[in-house]
Amino acid sequence: MQQHRRQPELVEGNLPVFVFPTELIFYADDQSTHKQVLTLYNPYEFALKFKVLCTAPNKYVVVDAAGAVKPQCCVDIVIRHRDVRPCHYGIIDKFRLQVSEQSQRKALGKKEVISVLLPSTKEQQQKEEEDKHIKEHLAEAVFFEQTSFQQESRTASSGPSLLTVFLGIICIIALMLPTLGEAESLVPVYLHLSVNQKLVAAYVLELSEMLPELMDSPSQSNIDESSESEMGLIKVYSCMYGMSCQRKLWKLEQIQLLKGIWMDI
Repeated sequence: MQQHRRQPELVEGNLPVFVFPTELIFYADDQSTHKQVLTLYNPYEFALKFKVLCTAPNKYVVVDAAGAVKPQCCVDIVIRHRDVRPCHYGIIDKFRLQVSEQSQRKALGKKEVISVLLPSTKEQQQKEEEDKHIKEHLAEAVFFEQTSFQQESRTASSGPSLLTVFLGIICIIALMLPTLGEAESLVPVYLHLSVNQKLVAAYVLELSEMLPELMDSPSQSNIDESSESEMGLIKVYSCMYGMSCQRKLWKLEQIQLLKGIWMDI
């Protein structure tokens, strides 16, 4: 037996309606815009009939306000504005397109299109340009404000703290004091420091110099930090005393030992 395909029942008002454009703009000083064209598309496999309604029918003339659209076809609907008096400037009107099946009266879908009459195309272009300039100025102002805020925050956070500066000055003074065993010195004997005390001062000085960098880049590994501090101490101590390579290695072992004692404390 031959089976006939049964078309599914369509719910009233739920059928999507495809119309272009969705907004009609008429300009009073441009007569070429007094006639606009609406295109109604029918992407379905069945024919549709349509009807055009308007909230202000006395202001417009709709050519072929009712008709039919074949399946997978389109139709153009011409709309003319016949009353371009200044009293109608800026008033928003609406067109409603209702579609239904040819064999039924109920509307399957609807679509509203906005219509507005403006006085001049030049005024509209000037208004759009002014809006564009305002948006650009606002964007630039926001950008410069954010940039200045970031620079101020970087400037405020880049400087060392007073505690760091104080510790650095004390360590530098300690390193400049004479070492125990130096006979010819104008500094009193109780201000003479031992080698281990100067090593501790150099270690603290290096840590105070590395503290801002550690705050800016906390992702560095402990191995890299310790190696950089040790190399810095070797450079400081070698410049002060002119050590040989073996002497440097021995001092490096002492620094590592001091670091362990410092961590335990």
